[in-house]
Amino acid sequence: MVFEELMQLQQPDGDGWTATVSDDWLQGRSAFGGLQASFAVKAMRALVADQPLRVLQVTFLAPVPAGQLRVQARLLRAGKNATHVEARLYDGEQTLCVVIGIFGVTRESSIKIRPEQAAVIFDRKPLVLPFIPGITPAFLQHFDMRWLRGNLPFTGAARAEAVIEVSFKQAGTMSELHLPSLADAIPPLAITLLKKPAPASSMTWMLELLAERYDHLPLQGWRVDAEVLSAADGYTSQTAMIWAPDGSPAMLSRQNMVVFG
Repeated sequence: MVFEELMQLQQPDGDGWTATVSDDWLQGRSAFGGLQASFAVKAMRALVADQPLRVLQVTFLAPVPAGQLRVQARLLRAGKNATHVEARLYDGEQTLCVVIGIFGVTRESSIKIRPEQAAVIFDRKPLVLPFIPGITPAFLQHFDMRWLRGNLPFTGAARAEAVIEVSFKQAGTMSELHLPSLADAIPPLAITLLKKPAPASSMTWMLELLAERYDHLPLQGWRVDAEVLSAADGYTSQTAMIWAPDGSPAMLSRQNMVVFG
């Protein structure tokens, strides 16, 4: 089931929403984290009319199984310039994921700092991460990924850093709902240091959106410059700069993960 179909299946239901996770969007025994955030954004956007989304703060509490789940959003505070909204994903009474979205109006400012995309030095052909049923996470069948720099998972890399080109497989243009799923598509970079498979999962994730609109951009050709900044005691801190296909800065991702290996 393609991404847009899942978003269309998310429908209002009483004081919340009903969403569906199909088996092809699982990441191990849980729904792909980016998809969970996309469900939350759709529910939050219904409470905020026209302010651009600026920040997502996500806490993954428990696995989200395939099937139907409930999404509920509530307004925390609506100020003059910024609006805070909370969304929660439920399986029955159990809270599975908590998301805070911060929406903010555009304001005039004399401070303007624009990151510049560095050129990639190609010393080899790009490496492609294939989708292998039963081996790689199911959700990967919806993305194409090419490692422009760095190593694939479980290859005993010397450094946990990479430049990865990420694309949705289906054609179309980017939307606010696509953004979290694209930003979370790459695997935990720490597992590239391992020489054999081991599980890993995200605990918290913050995504900062650096542009006001993305709907003029295609779903293909996004670039993720990622690295692990710290790792100890089974926990890792990973950061990523995400560039739009036109080379403009799009998003900044920061994740805390646990790696069982």
